[in-house]
Amino acid sequence: MSRAVRAGTALAPLIAGAAALALLCGWVMAGGAGRARPVRVADGVILIPTGGAGAETAVFFTVRNPGDVSDQLTGASWQFPGPVALRRHQHLGSAGRSLATAALPVPARGELAMAPMTGDLVVTVPSALRTGQRVRFALRFRYGPRVQVDAVAMPAGCWRGGGADPAGCR
Repeated sequence: MSRAVRAGTALAPLIAGAAALALLCGWVMAGGAGRARPVRVADGVILIPTGGAGAETAVFFTVRNPGDVSDQLTGASWQFPGPVALRRHQHLGSAGRSLATAALPVPARGELAMAPMTGDLVVTVPSALRTGQRVRFALRFRYGPRVQVDAVAMPAGCWRGGGADPAGCR
Protein backbone atom coordinates (compact mmCIF):
# COMPACT_ATOMS: atom_id res chain seq x y z
CA MET A 1 0.00 0.00 0.00
CA SER A 2 1.45 3.33 -0.92
CA ARG A 3 2.11 6.10 1.53
CA ALA A 4 -0.51 8.38 -0.15
CA VAL A 5 -3.22 5.73 0.20
CA ARG A 6 -2.37 5.20 3.90
CA ALA A 7 -2.49 8.97 4.55
CA GLY A 8 -5.87 9.22 2.81
CA THR A 9 -7.18 6.29 4.84
CA ALA A 10 -6.05 7.94 8.08
CA LEU A 11 -7.54 11.31 7.16
CA ALA A 12 -11.01 9.98 6.27
CA PRO A 13 -12.13 9.37 9.91
CA LEU A 14 -10.64 12.70 10.97
CA ILE A 15 -12.54 14.57 8.25
CA ALA A 16 -15.77 12.71 9.04
CA GLY A 17 -15.39 13.54 12.76
CA ALA A 18 -14.76 17.21 12.02
CA ALA A 19 -17.78 17.35 9.71
CA ALA A 20 -19.99 15.70 12.34
CA LEU A 21 -18.77 18.16 14.99
CA ALA A 22 -19.45 21.12 12.68
CA LEU A 23 -22.98 19.87 11.96
CA LEU A 24 -23.65 19.28 15.67
CA CYS A 25 -22.46 22.80 16.52
CA GLY A 26 -24.72 24.26 13.82
CA TRP A 27 -27.69 22.27 15.13
CA VAL A 28 -27.10 23.52 18.69
CA MET A 29 -26.64 27.13 17.56
CA ALA A 30 -29.91 26.95 15.60
CA GLY A 31 -31.75 25.89 18.77
CA GLY A 32 -32.16 22.23 17.87
CA ALA A 33 -30.76 21.09 21.21
CA GLY A 34 -33.51 22.86 23.11
CA ARG A 35 -33.64 26.39 24.34
CA ALA A 36 -34.92 27.88 27.55
CA ARG A 37 -37.18 30.87 27.01
CA PRO A 38 -38.66 33.20 29.60
CA VAL A 39 -41.99 32.01 30.91
CA ARG A 40 -45.15 34.07 30.41
CA VAL A 41 -47.51 34.70 33.29
CA ALA A 42 -51.06 36.01 32.93
CA ASP A 43 -52.64 38.16 35.63
CA GLY A 44 -53.73 35.95 38.47
CA VAL A 45 -56.38 35.84 41.15
CA ILE A 46 -56.06 36.36 44.88
CA LEU A 47 -59.12 35.10 46.73
CA ILE A 48 -60.63 37.48 49.27
CA PRO A 49 -60.61 35.55 52.55
CA THR A 50 -63.87 35.42 54.46
CA GLY A 51 -61.93 35.95 57.69
CA GLY A 52 -60.70 39.39 56.58
CA ALA A 53 -57.31 40.79 57.55
CA GLY A 54 -54.93 38.29 59.12
CA ALA A 55 -56.46 35.30 57.31
CA GLU A 56 -54.63 33.00 54.92
CA THR A 57 -55.74 32.91 51.32
CA ALA A 58 -54.75 31.36 48.01
CA VAL A 59 -53.30 33.01 44.92
CA PHE A 60 -53.46 31.44 41.45
CA PHE A 61 -51.53 32.18 38.25
CA THR A 62 -51.24 30.47 34.88
CA VAL A 63 -47.58 30.17 33.87
CA ARG A 64 -46.84 29.28 30.23
CA ASN A 65 -43.46 27.96 29.14
CA PRO A 66 -42.83 28.41 25.38
CA GLY A 67 -39.31 26.96 25.65
CA ASP A 68 -37.94 23.47 25.08
CA VAL A 69 -36.59 23.23 28.64
CA SER A 70 -38.72 22.60 31.73
CA ASP A 71 -38.58 25.22 34.48
CA GLN A 72 -39.80 25.46 38.06
CA LEU A 73 -41.53 28.16 40.07
CA THR A 74 -39.29 28.29 43.14
CA GLY A 75 -40.66 31.21 45.12
CA ALA A 76 -42.50 34.50 45.19
CA SER A 77 -42.75 37.77 47.04
CA TRP A 78 -45.51 40.35 47.09
CA GLN A 79 -46.15 44.01 47.78
CA PHE A 80 -47.04 43.41 51.43
CA PRO A 81 -44.73 42.25 54.20
CA GLY A 82 -44.85 38.56 54.97
CA PRO A 83 -43.96 35.29 53.31
CA VAL A 84 -45.47 33.70 50.22
CA ALA A 85 -45.65 29.90 50.47
CA LEU A 86 -45.75 27.48 47.55
CA ARG A 87 -48.23 24.66 48.02
CA ARG A 88 -49.18 21.61 46.02
CA HIS A 89 -52.22 19.40 46.41
CA GLN A 90 -51.66 15.75 47.23
CA HIS A 91 -54.50 13.45 46.19
CA LEU A 92 -55.35 10.69 48.65
CA GLY A 93 -58.14 8.72 47.02
CA SER A 94 -61.30 10.80 47.34
CA ALA A 95 -59.59 13.17 49.80
CA GLY A 96 -56.49 15.28 49.64
CA ARG A 97 -54.31 17.75 51.44
CA SER A 98 -52.22 20.80 50.74
CA LEU A 99 -48.47 20.47 51.33
CA ALA A 100 -45.65 23.00 51.33
CA THR A 101 -43.28 22.46 48.41
CA ALA A 102 -39.95 23.89 47.31
CA ALA A 103 -41.02 24.23 43.67
CA LEU A 104 -43.92 23.82 41.25
CA PRO A 105 -43.04 22.36 37.82
CA VAL A 106 -43.56 24.33 34.60
CA PRO A 107 -43.23 21.77 31.78
CA ALA A 108 -41.46 22.55 28.51
CA ARG A 109 -43.95 23.81 25.90
CA GLY A 110 -46.65 23.53 28.54
CA GLU A 111 -48.18 25.36 31.44
CA LEU A 112 -48.60 25.39 35.17
CA ALA A 113 -52.29 26.20 35.71
CA MET A 114 -52.60 26.84 39.43
CA ALA A 115 -55.89 25.77 40.98
CA PRO A 116 -57.13 24.50 44.36
CA MET A 117 -56.59 20.89 43.28
CA THR A 118 -53.10 21.32 41.77
CA GLY A 119 -50.92 24.00 43.32
CA ASP A 120 -51.04 27.60 44.48
CA LEU A 121 -49.39 30.34 46.49
CA VAL A 122 -50.56 31.02 50.04
CA VAL A 123 -50.34 34.41 51.76
CA THR A 124 -51.67 36.01 54.93
CA VAL A 125 -53.44 39.24 54.02
CA PRO A 126 -52.42 42.18 56.24
CA SER A 127 -55.53 44.24 55.45
CA ALA A 128 -58.94 43.67 53.93
CA LEU A 129 -58.92 43.23 50.15
CA ARG A 130 -61.53 44.81 47.89
CA THR A 131 -63.01 43.12 44.84
CA GLY A 132 -61.02 44.19 41.79
CA GLN A 133 -58.00 45.37 43.84
CA ARG A 134 -54.68 44.59 42.11
CA VAL A 135 -51.93 43.05 44.22
CA ARG A 136 -48.35 42.93 42.86
CA PHE A 137 -46.31 39.70 42.96
CA ALA A 138 -42.78 38.81 41.85
CA LEU A 139 -42.44 35.17 40.81
CA ARG A 140 -39.01 33.48 40.87
CA PHE A 141 -38.05 30.63 38.56
CA ARG A 142 -35.14 28.20 38.68
CA TYR A 143 -33.90 29.00 35.15
CA GLY A 144 -35.86 32.00 33.91
CA PRO A 145 -35.89 35.61 35.06
CA ARG A 146 -38.10 36.98 37.81
CA VAL A 147 -41.56 37.95 36.56
CA GLN A 148 -43.61 40.86 37.95
CA VAL A 149 -47.35 40.23 37.69
CA ASP A 150 -50.61 41.30 39.33
CA ALA A 151 -53.30 39.22 40.97
CA VAL A 152 -56.83 40.61 41.02
CA ALA A 153 -58.77 40.20 44.27
CA MET A 154 -62.13 38.47 44.05
CA PRO A 155 -64.44 36.52 46.35
CA ALA A 156 -63.92 32.77 46.24
CA GLY A 157 -67.47 32.19 45.00
CA CYS A 158 -66.87 34.32 41.88
CA TRP A 159 -63.71 32.61 40.66
CA ARG A 160 -64.25 29.53 38.52
CA GLY A 161 -60.66 28.97 37.52
CA GLY A 162 -58.83 30.53 34.63
CA GLY A 163 -58.46 34.27 34.20
CA ALA A 164 -58.93 37.19 36.51
CA ASP A 165 -62.28 38.78 35.65
CA PRO A 166 -64.12 40.12 38.69
CA ALA A 167 -66.99 41.53 36.57
CA GLY A 168 -70.32 40.82 38.21
CA CYS A 169 -68.74 40.08 41.59
CA ARG A 170 -68.85 43.56 43.02
